Amino acid sequence: MGLTGDFFWILLWSFYFVAYVYVVILIITDLFRDHSLNGWWKALWIIFLVAMPFLTALIYLIARGRGLAERAQMRRMPAPEDDSYRPSASSSPSEDIARAKELLDSGAITQGEFDALKSKALGNQYFGA
Repeated sequence: MGLTGDFFWILLWSFYFVAYVYVVILIITDLFRDHSLNGWWKALWIIFLVAMPFLTALIYLIARGRGLAERAQMRRMPAPEDDSYRPSASSSPSEDIARAKELLDSGAITQGEFDALKSKALGNQYFGA
């Protein structure tokens, strides 16, 4: 076969091994992120991953692939923020502070939240955020 053929096969099997390890890590992280499965099902999937790795990984990706994709999409989405006011990049710091003061006067935010919004608006002026 020669040196070139051996190198090719080592490279090919290394790629397969790294891809398999990636899939196993993906499956294990997905199992622990899934709140709909109880601990026994998670343990059973991991036991099968150790006992019959390739078959279990294939079955997992077929059976739970849609849920895996949905959980990955949820992970990419930004978390909703609770604050009712966020300074915009297009407004000036004085406009942001005036809006925050209106919210403070109406009782929608506390004095501490007003101070935080004020410092954030002033920080936007100097750092261009």
